[in-house]
Amino acid sequence: MQCRQLTIEDMEAALEINEQGLPGTGRVSLEELTDIFSLSELAIGVFEQGILRGFVLCLLPHTRYGSLNYAWFNQRYDSFLYVDRIAVDHNHRDKGIGSRLYQKVIEHAAKHTRPVTAEVSLRPPNPGSIRFHLRHGFTEIGTFEQGEKAVTMMLRSID
Repeated sequence: MQCRQLTIEDMEAALEINEQGLPGTGRVSLEELTDIFSLSELAIGVFEQGILRGFVLCLLPHTRYGSLNYAWFNQRYDSFLYVDRIAVDHNHRDKGIGSRLYQKVIEHAAKHTRPVTAEVSLRPPNPGSIRFHLRHGFTEIGTFEQGEKAVTMMLRSID
């Protein structure tokens, strides 16, 4: 498997993988996903024989991105690398793809001395994602309630 920067041509495949991760990844249109990609500091995919199997999109603080979860971190931190979404094709989960993507995220954040931030759904629950983030050195730093939805806010400190 090969890891590389995503391109605009990868967005349709990324959208398909994103849809497989619902509700945890959050529903977006192709236009919205392409816009998030355009704002991303880091946009990496893992490919197998040229086919996208997983991806991650990360943003720096203070972009025009309108996510309330992203705004929560902007209100509390001056510097971070925000994981907007990480998703792996459902037929390729438990093969280390997510860990490989997070290795790249953590390396990038460390190079620029930024903590990594992310949120994981509590309502509806996503216990697998919470375990995944804890396994990669994240700690829970808060809860953000949004009506019927709630997320745990997570941070991975600078090594």
